[in-house]
Amino acid sequence: MTTRTASPALHLALLAVTIAILGWSAFGPSDRTTWILETAPIYAAALCIAVAYPRWRFTPLVLTAIAVHAAILCVGGKYTYAEVPAFNWLRDEYGLARNYYDRIGHLAQGFVPALVAREILIRRGVVRPGGWLFFIVTSICLSISACYEFVEWWAAVALGQGADAFLGSQGDVWDTQWDMFCAFLGAMLAQLLLSRLHDRQLGTASVRAGNP
Repeated sequence: MTTRTASPALHLALLAVTIAILGWSAFGPSDRTTWILETAPIYAAALCIAVAYPRWRFTPLVLTAIAVHAAILCVGGKYTYAEVPAFNWLRDEYGLARNYYDRIGHLAQGFVPALVAREILIRRGVVRPGGWLFFIVTSICLSISACYEFVEWWAAVALGQGADAFLGSQGDVWDTQWDMFCAFLGAMLAQLLLSRLHDRQLGTASVRAGNP
């Protein structure tokens, strides 16, 4: 079976939407330094996709997930994760302890990279769908989350109090652990909910049942 890769039309559509959201995000953000830091992964991902485009195109599922993740980063960059208006309303309306938008961001930090890692591992023939793939993908996402926490740490050291908006800990001493736990949950949810659809687009559904 053949892998179903995203068409040029889908690439262009998602690129246009992402640029529009990024432009909106860049207009009058709450903190320009925070905006740059929060949206930096978008530029890195766009560069990788562009460089690989002649020889590698992701499936529609993964490419769409990347665009959704970019939108989440844009919103967090514009308002800072601790001050996203809709989640401030939820906090105040229901008496929540904090603005929980950053939890959504870190859930996506596990959810989307899980699909990306899964696709690369399968298409490169590193491992077939099955239990080992689930474990390896989850471990990769935890590693990415840990590295991001390193970046937040280094930003805090370099910028001092200027990094408070980027960290978004909101006074929670367990914020780092929560961030990694959310990424862990996101990685598992992505695989549990979307692996069959992903396998169909990858053309590996027929061999799935035979994996150990």
